[in-house]
Amino acid sequence: MLPLDKEQEAQLGLELATKRQEHADLDAAIHTLGQSQLADRMLIQRLKKRKLTLKDRIVQLENILLPDIIA
Repeated sequence: MLPLDKEQEAQLGLELATKRQEHADLDAAIHTLGQSQLADRMLIQRLKKRKLTLKDRIVQLENILLPDIIA
């Protein structure tokens, strides 16, 4: 993979921070809905699916920004 310039690195870093925050927000929402007696199971499943999609993107971004260095 080609090295990133500072602008690309900054954009990816911002996206990573945004995705991490959205992941945390979804986790809190899922937890709150799970505690509710009136929880919509379909909504919870959609939120969990979105959370997994975000986690996959977070891992991709971390791998781009913090590649493993083989020593």
